[in-house]
Amino acid sequence: MKILVINGPNLNMLGIREPEHYGRETYSDLENKIKKYCEGKCEVALKQSNHEGDLVDYIQGAYFDNYDGIVINPGAYTHTSIALLDAVKSVQKPTVEVHISDVSSREDFRQISYIRAACISTVSGKGTDGYLLAIDHLLNHIQEDSK
Repeated sequence: MKILVINGPNLNMLGIREPEHYGRETYSDLENKIKKYCEGKCEVALKQSNHEGDLVDYIQGAYFDNYDGIVINPGAYTHTSIALLDAVKSVQKPTVEVHISDVSSREDFRQISYIRAACISTVSGKGTDGYLLAIDHLLNHIQEDSK
């Protein structure tokens, strides 16, 4: 199985940006954690961009490059981007939304997730281990769907 993990704006600043919300792990630490976790389970590719159009391109690439599913942390675009929602809908790949912090206990504007409408589930508030939970949920969903 092939999984694409997409990270949106400011995720490249992990370990620096608001460690009280996002912890002290760096983006490189996150990449290494995901790659190690996926060894023997699935093939994984990781992408990150601070630009909305790049994220749309990555989502569309999941279709053309025959990925089985997507894990996405859209960052702040969670709360603003209908373009990401439309992209996920268009590729028809099972997608899990993930957030490092517990967005439900944060600012009012973080309570809205446009992309969630196209996702099979959301993992929030589990730190970077939330990515691993999201990957497991996605893999289980794909396996169930193939039966």
